[in-house]
Amino acid sequence: MSKFTKFIYQPRRIINYVIHHTAPLWPDKIYLSLKYYSKFGKSLNFNHPQGFNAKLNWLKLNDFRPELVKMVDKVEVKDYVAGIIGEEYIIPTLAIYNSAEEIDFDALPNQFVLKCTHDSGGIVICNDKSKLNKEEVREKMRKGLLRKYFVYSREYPYKAVTPRIIAERYMADESGWQLKDYKIFCFHGEPQFIEVDYDRYVGHKLNVYDLNWNFVDFYMTSPNDKDVHIERPAKLEEMLDIARKLSKGLKFVRVDLYSISEKIYFGELTHYPGSGFIDFHPAEYDLKLGEMLNINK
Repeated sequence: MSKFTKFIYQPRRIINYVIHHTAPLWPDKIYLSLKYYSKFGKSLNFNHPQGFNAKLNWLKLNDFRPELVKMVDKVEVKDYVAGIIGEEYIIPTLAIYNSAEEIDFDALPNQFVLKCTHDSGGIVICNDKSKLNKEEVREKMRKGLLRKYFVYSREYPYKAVTPRIIAERYMADESGWQLKDYKIFCFHGEPQFIEVDYDRYVGHKLNVYDLNWNFVDFYMTSPNDKDVHIERPAKLEEMLDIARKLSKGLKFVRVDLYSISEKIYFGELTHYPGSGFIDFHPAEYDLKLGEMLNINK
């Protein structure tokens, strides 16, 4: 059977293809409902959402607090977070650009990171400037600035973020080459578990731990590895305290932190992990996490 024949006999793939290529035309609720069905093969009940994914999509259409814009803007969030927990947790900013043409590579150090402020995933990590293809980097940033992340995710806070490029200090943990992400899932101001992302660029994996650093055997999209032992962070309690402060007053937020030589750095605040389309393994964890999130509270 040809690839085309396989494609046309899979209606969910057809729906996903159509809505992706016509995304700007769809009203929010219809777009998210179709995308949810194409992903999971079931309807998205906005009146009585049950699972974590369904509730994240409900939040997209029902939580429009203006402060969320500041929380997702990669420039503005630094001042917001520093005002709550202090400047010492903030990764230094090297420069801010309004266009790819403004990037001054000569003024940047040998190692640095570039990100688009209004996007999710658009990033350039430079660990040796002498090997950098500067035009390829500019082109990636040009495309990133043009990307309308909101249109394909319907995550409203991103709609109001001014597209810019931020250059940050390059950071690595004790490995010397990678930076593990400690993603703390907070429900109603309280941390519930920690996802640790590692080996991101050589076979991305993630392990999940409870607040006492016991391994929890489930994962989201990327696989876990129970044979990989990740040391409990020396300042885990401080990390959890930071997460409590930053999640106060929110129904849900994932607080992303880094631990480098026993020093904690802020990464970002994520309100809709996976944009509300997470592959849970086992699938029952979608409902388990959904039970932690009370959208009426």
